[in-house]
Amino acid sequence: MQPPRNHRDEKRRVLKEVFGFDDFRPGQEQAVDALLAGRNVLTVMPTGSGKSLCFQVPALVQGGITIVVSPLVALMRDQVAALRLAGVAADAINSSRGRAENVAAWRRAASGETRLLYMAPERLMTERMLAALGRLDVRLIAIDEAHCISQWGPSFRPEYQGLSRLREIFPGVPTAALTATADEVTREDISAQLFAGNAETIVLGFDRPNIKLTVEMKRNWKPQLLSFIERHRGMSGIVYCLSRKKTEAAAAFLGEKGVLALPYHAGMDKAERDGNQNVFMTEPGVVIVATIAFGMGIDKSDVRFVFHADLPGSLEAYYQEIGRAGRDDRPAEAHMLYGLGDIRMRRVFIEQEEAGEERKRREHRRLDALLGYCESPACRRGVLLAYFGERIEPCGNCDVCLDPADMVDGTTEGQQAVSAVYRTGQRFGAVHIIDVLRGTLTEKVAKAGHDRLPIFGAGAEHKKEEWRSLIRQLVAAGFLRLDVKDYGGLATTDKGRALLHGEESFDYRQDAMRPTPPARRKARSGEPVAELSEAETVLFATLKELRLDLAKERGVPAYVVFSDKSLADMARRRPQNAAEFAEVNGVGAAKLKDFAAPFLDAIATARFREHPSGRGGVG
Repeated sequence: MQPPRNHRDEKRRVLKEVFGFDDFRPGQEQAVDALLAGRNVLTVMPTGSGKSLCFQVPALVQGGITIVVSPLVALMRDQVAALRLAGVAADAINSSRGRAENVAAWRRAASGETRLLYMAPERLMTERMLAALGRLDVRLIAIDEAHCISQWGPSFRPEYQGLSRLREIFPGVPTAALTATADEVTREDISAQLFAGNAETIVLGFDRPNIKLTVEMKRNWKPQLLSFIERHRGMSGIVYCLSRKKTEAAAAFLGEKGVLALPYHAGMDKAERDGNQNVFMTEPGVVIVATIAFGMGIDKSDVRFVFHADLPGSLEAYYQEIGRAGRDDRPAEAHMLYGLGDIRMRRVFIEQEEAGEERKRREHRRLDALLGYCESPACRRGVLLAYFGERIEPCGNCDVCLDPADMVDGTTEGQQAVSAVYRTGQRFGAVHIIDVLRGTLTEKVAKAGHDRLPIFGAGAEHKKEEWRSLIRQLVAAGFLRLDVKDYGGLATTDKGRALLHGEESFDYRQDAMRPTPPARRKARSGEPVAELSEAETVLFATLKELRLDLAKERGVPAYVVFSDKSLADMARRRPQNAAEFAEVNGVGAAKLKDFAAPFLDAIATARFREHPSGRGGVG
């Protein structure tokens, strides 16, 4: 079912005139068409791939009002500011605004002035608000960060559960659910809760090949952090820490070493926290040191690195956090430290969570998958993407591919583990399998009769921790499969059965405690966007300064004015009039009106400096 013909024409006009883009990115048009045709859509796209446009374009094409559910005030604020700069009537009702502001926003919505209205789920799902919205011309509902609705996901937010009522309250209104991080189990749960399974699912590839992936065993985190930062002096980056105390300590430590590093965590005064975020978003070369309270919805294109000083909570969380780097598609780096202390702390966090035993078991299994990634002898990107259901060849841009670890032949141990999984019925978890391998006669082993199996005690020479690591590596390498959704049982794969039959071999990392590689040449501060000439690079820097000034005047993040990609396009094109400026990537009608004059002046001034006699021609 295609959208009506007038909608098909109108979406292109909106894309160009409002947002300044000549064409849709992969996946966007499919989502737009489905919504315009009245279908529900679950869209899973990598961070930075333009998910918001999937609902913003149909919202403007079909008129009426679109309700956007967003989990964070900062995320709402930035999206509303960006839309308003593009000439779109967008508004938000949330707890950060005074009552008078919220009342005024509601009046604009009720009068039909507002096209997109942003709200948190708690605000939306009150009976009073739902009744009021029922009297408006609601044409579309968009749920951002939709993974928060799923109890299977690691970022579950109870407030999101009520959104499952929306299909009954607004029958016939298409809904878009958008997320950057959802494995297959989480996707199925989102679709079931929001749409009762009646939705078109669009999943783009999860790969971010421009991000180099590195994992290092933690020994002394401060020198390890400083060694990494020294290689990225003058670049914007994010350092994630597990605790507020460590966040403050890391920021202070880097500050003492001459790095402009600012802390960010939920325990800080709001004004200070927002101020630090604004500095990071608007000024170059700033390092933000944060807990996971920072990041959701952050859209800064030139983040060159993400450094995890501690182990993240899961592969989903890790994927989402590293996705804040390299959104301009230029090279970026994700570097993680992990140690036994991190693993213990994460286990404690899971056990202390106010949740049922099944959820705790599930989170332990997610942590096991993350540890398998850390300890994997195979291409890291391959392991990461396999978790989300994708298969790739070795990437050549991770530490395992670039600097392979010393490997030990573990074919015998691998065969023992796969045999134990197979002989016990392919339904038991790692703890039970290890008890069988080590010959530990627990009540569960005895009851199942597994002490009578030939494999019982065959791996007694290895300690429990060694077997845990071996099994994680077998899962990461595809010899065993872990059931995350149900009871965490291990099962053999075709590759595992080939290992049993002697048709495959298994090598494992015996010791991840490798020395830190020697520091490479320091990257130059403020490296220009790729493929710009020397003159274009100078102009690009000038345009960035102008963008920062304009952003400060308006009190918005710099990227809201123009992305780096737009500025690079300006530097290459060097438009001389408004018509040429309108052809720049990301220039819509509103930005043409508001920003053409200052940017054209800056470009003309640069041209005069290069050719003061006026005889030179355009560079």
